[in-house]
Amino acid sequence: MAPPSIPPPTTAPAEAAPTSAAPAGFLANKSRFRLFGLTLDGCIKVFFGGNAVVAVVVLSLITIFLFKEGGGFTGQNRANLEIYRRAGLEFVDFMRTQVAGHTALTRELSELRLRQFNRLTQEQKLPPAEANAALATFDKFSDQFDDAVVPLRRLVSDLTETATAIKDKFAINENLSIARQQLLAEGKAAEAEKIAVKPVDFEAELKPLLAALPDYQKAAADEAAKIAAALAAAPALPSPELQARLEKLKSSARAYVNGFPEVEKTLRSWDHRQPVPAARAFAAFVFGREWITQSFWQDWYGILPLLVGSLLVSLAALCLAVPLGIGAAIYVNQLASPREQRLIKPGIEFIAAIPSVVLGFFGIAVLGETLRWLSQQSWLSWVPGFPYSERLNVLTAGCLLALIAVPTIFTLAEDALNNVPRAFKEASFALGASRLQTILKIIVPASLSGIISAVLLGLGRVVGETMVVLLCAGNRIALPDFTAGLSVLTQPVHTMTGIIAQEMGEVPHASIHYRALFMVGLVLFFLSLLINWLAQKIVRRYRIAIG
Repeated sequence: MAPPSIPPPTTAPAEAAPTSAAPAGFLANKSRFRLFGLTLDGCIKVFFGGNAVVAVVVLSLITIFLFKEGGGFTGQNRANLEIYRRAGLEFVDFMRTQVAGHTALTRELSELRLRQFNRLTQEQKLPPAEANAALATFDKFSDQFDDAVVPLRRLVSDLTETATAIKDKFAINENLSIARQQLLAEGKAAEAEKIAVKPVDFEAELKPLLAALPDYQKAAADEAAKIAAALAAAPALPSPELQARLEKLKSSARAYVNGFPEVEKTLRSWDHRQPVPAARAFAAFVFGREWITQSFWQDWYGILPLLVGSLLVSLAALCLAVPLGIGAAIYVNQLASPREQRLIKPGIEFIAAIPSVVLGFFGIAVLGETLRWLSQQSWLSWVPGFPYSERLNVLTAGCLLALIAVPTIFTLAEDALNNVPRAFKEASFALGASRLQTILKIIVPASLSGIISAVLLGLGRVVGETMVVLLCAGNRIALPDFTAGLSVLTQPVHTMTGIIAQEMGEVPHASIHYRALFMVGLVLFFLSLLINWLAQKIVRRYRIAIG
């Protein structure tokens, strides 16, 4: 008898059919999907690829806007400098510069007197009255030196009034001309004809200024003779250090007097009809050392002190942020335990959530006062720049900007360390290297490009910061005294971002001041763009090297 036949086993369970059918249905629906002629894949590509298009469009609009608003600055500044010349202000400023040079020497003389007074009262323990009596000869010399410039200062004062009157007359006529044009544009010809605009005759107006050249020659000769007599009668100081400073002052005074003939030559060759080239108007902005607005005399728009202030504060911040940020990244990535990582990383990243205005208030109320108090402690007198009196300065702003830059540098540097292949570390351990040797000689060099890009992006972060520097940098528009060495970090400065935030809300639209601020914004924009471009270039090179 034959064995019963056994049915063949089924090849697949019953529930497998819907699973195999689902992808086919999905693909069929996907192929049938259309939106504006695009498939689903095309829509996804357009959606995510549109981010790059939006970024390019926004960047282009910002650039066009900055050029549009700031583009007329050079022409307006050229017209501003032409009036400065034609009204005779430039002529008077040659003499004013000479007076300013004498004032600077007098200031140094007063500082020297103060040092000698402090030496007598603090080291020799003399009462103030006796110390002043001991300085009677020095005071006589100082008064004689100070009085030497009186005739020239009086002449400059008189000429200043004359030149200012010429400039005011021109400004009044310009305003009348603008009002007349507005009435004509509105169709009010009868009212426009009532406004009489008479051009300023600069040739006639400048005659009193040009006629004062002999008076200048006499005043300059008198000043030179009195300075020479004062220097010849200068007393000797008992301290070798103070005597050396006095000899240096004498040398500066002689060099100052030797410059008088050059000033006279410039005054003789000065011509108010000479046009101002456009290159000078642009150079006055790029290399100008003064930012003076709403002045009765002359407005100046020089970006150099603002640019130097921004770079100085940013570099001070990086000097603190780079070791802190990179050191923390190396420790968290290579040395810290999981528990420490969970504690340190959120703590550093939380700093980025603190509003910059809060940090600014903290700098004004706490940090600035604390640093000034520390600078006045005797056990810290060896620190360059200590003690100092200005609590708002480069150091205060730099410390706060370092806090802002640390999270950026820390996060990006840790990502760079994470991207180092694990095989590098394992091979180093296999060759017998210690953990510290592996970190310093293998891990950090392999991630160096990423770390550099992190530093550059941190620099871009602090260069564009506004509130902290506006509140804590001191807002003094002047070039820092770099001859003081590291003490320059304790000097107040102003920055490009700070000047824009401080003055933009108060300037008339389309005025020269308005366009100057946009030119500052344009420089800041391209500076930030350059920093970010360098960072991205380094990142791409780093990725290629790792790949």
